[in-house]
Amino acid sequence: MDFQPTEDQRDLRAGVRELLARRYGREALRAAVDGGAVDGGAVVDRELWRELGEAGFFALRLPEAEGGVGLGLPEAVLVFEEAGRALLPGPLVATHLAAGVVPGAAAGTTVVTAFDLGDHGGGPLVAYLGESDAVLGAPALRPGDGSAARVRSADPLTPLYRVAAPADGAEAYRGESEHREEGALLTAALQLGSALRTVELAVRYAKDREQFGQPIGAFQAVKHLCARMLVRAEVARMAVYAAAVTAYTGGTAEIAAAKLLADEAAVRNARDCLQVHGGMGFTWEADVHLHLKRAWVRAEQWRTAAEAEEQLARALLEEALGEAAE
Repeated sequence: MDFQPTEDQRDLRAGVRELLARRYGREALRAAVDGGAVDGGAVVDRELWRELGEAGFFALRLPEAEGGVGLGLPEAVLVFEEAGRALLPGPLVATHLAAGVVPGAAAGTTVVTAFDLGDHGGGPLVAYLGESDAVLGAPALRPGDGSAARVRSADPLTPLYRVAAPADGAEAYRGESEHREEGALLTAALQLGSALRTVELAVRYAKDREQFGQPIGAFQAVKHLCARMLVRAEVARMAVYAAAVTAYTGGTAEIAAAKLLADEAAVRNARDCLQVHGGMGFTWEADVHLHLKRAWVRAEQWRTAAEAEEQLARALLEEALGEAAE
């Protein structure tokens, strides 16, 4: 089987990268971080959200007969990879999954979030609740009705809200089981984009920063850091792409593995990128810490590492028992 992107898929990815570079480049990212996020303002750009809707970002997998683009998970993974690379904030996955279910989601005129973070004590957490118009899987909950309290988030561009748990537990709000696999895979694609971007940032800095009369990239320790980052990102890339192709035929273990590897690549690559940048990487002005903080949050969304490991263990056990029975 050929897992290489087709020419149309490469063109799609290039088009999304061009759109995001034009509408959400570094200046826009820093403006969001230094302005609205710090002051408690909005981080979801509604105008950009509508532009994404017009470009087919959210309706990518809707059938053409329903006003969508009619593509599949492999194409969605490529698009979300670019969004992760750009650190685009907002409930992208939930709104994409809500296309065709929640009015306005496909067009980008409605921002939809989801209960994808589980319960961390005291009630489930919901990202971007205050800026959303609807909650996937919880039609009775109305964002902005005062039923949720904002809590501190590691990522300045991912506002979090704690919602009182319903009587039958947080899992009642986590009713997106039909979306959970796709949500995990698309979040893995976001993580992959971030992991690949931090490789670029580390290599660029290693070429530009000089020490003892030569670029720090000439030193073996820095070379090894960058090489390990690239290996992690490429392994995660193959896992995410393969899971996108086999999602509906290979079961859920492939998606669990993809999320596990992509989470690891995003978090560890951001840490190694900080190491390459040295003291500069820890400053507010550098973008590296934003990739690390976003990776921490995404690692908790849709499927955690512990959940992925359990799922993979069950799949391996079932396979072993099946072989033994034969």
